[in-house]
Amino acid sequence: MSLFPIFLKLAGRKCLVVGAGEIAESKIHSLLSAEAQVVVVAPEAKAELASLAEEGRFAWQRREFVEADLDGVFLVVAATDLPEVNAAVYREAAKQDVLCNAVDDPPNCDFYFPSIVRRDKLQVAISTSGESPALAQQLRREIEEQLPQDLGPWLDALGELRREVLAVLPPGESRKLLLHELAQRSVCQSDACPSRQFARDKEAILRHQ
Repeated sequence: MSLFPIFLKLAGRKCLVVGAGEIAESKIHSLLSAEAQVVVVAPEAKAELASLAEEGRFAWQRREFVEADLDGVFLVVAATDLPEVNAAVYREAAKQDVLCNAVDDPPNCDFYFPSIVRRDKLQVAISTSGESPALAQQLRREIEEQLPQDLGPWLDALGELRREVLAVLPPGESRKLLLHELAQRSVCQSDACPSRQFARDKEAILRHQ
């Protein structure tokens, strides 16, 4: 089965996690990082997760999962250590058209959590379609070693310069080529940045063609 790679905006969206142990911990942190409205259903929780709940980072319902927990939910993660519970969550989610991931159980997943390499806004996601998470993690480590740590500030500056170009030049092949050239250059926030001057010179030439 082919997967459709996509980056979702989860900010403010209600996301449910069933389970609050070792299996659920990384998923809860991932959803919190995406600014989702996280609700956790579990009779017990790891001490670290219980502390986060007390701080108000997410809502914790201290009980077993019930079907009504899926009301208004955008996606759900079944992350207990009981396969039969995870499968039951998936079946109910399918009935209600709610996207579900049952951790380490590919047949009961609508989506997978990829291995991620992050440099601020830059994200490289790696998936093996659930076949070998270990391979995905190995590839993540290899990419981590190759990507510079300062890509975040560079990407911010590049994005700002891109918006300036889009505001000046109309859509077309010339604008596209300029943006690709800029993506291969060093860019900084300074107005005297050579790449910014390069972009201004190119813009002037293209506007008068």
